[in-house]
Amino acid sequence: MNQVKEIKEGNKLVYSKVFEEYHLKLYQYIYKYTQSAYYAEETVQLSFVKLWEKREGLSEQYDISTQLFRIAKSTLIDLLRKEKIRDTQALSDTFISAPREEERLLHKEQLQYVLSAIEELPAQSRQVFELSRLGDLSHKEISQKLSISPKTIEGHISKALKYLRKNLTALF
Repeated sequence: MNQVKEIKEGNKLVYSKVFEEYHLKLYQYIYKYTQSAYYAEETVQLSFVKLWEKREGLSEQYDISTQLFRIAKSTLIDLLRKEKIRDTQALSDTFISAPREEERLLHKEQLQYVLSAIEELPAQSRQVFELSRLGDLSHKEISQKLSISPKTIEGHISKALKYLRKNLTALF
């Protein structure tokens, strides 16, 4: 059974099975990067909504998990950008005193530092790093997508990790 084809055709039963199969996996994947239950749950919910709403645009070349995780990555980035704007406005008006809220903000701030550090990488290294670490693509998939050798991929990732460790050590 081709799950992508079935979902594209509007099969709600297959969509429900995909939801059951990937909800927890996707949650854990997002939580691993954000350390935030709020962002993980919000991203997962929005990702499944987008999967259904944009089902006609799914590619049958890729399996459903690949496409779902890509949707989740872009959804998380969008969510963080929107939240950054809202939080900046909210913090200028109020002080937050609840420990959970402070913890959430700390995690969010740390994630923003990481994302900012990633943005500072040279364009090619950043693209390779994002595809590998955030897009969950293999070196071979990245190599094919960008038309560069796997050794070059390894070099970009190694340089990116070295840069991130150097610049984020004090933060963590």
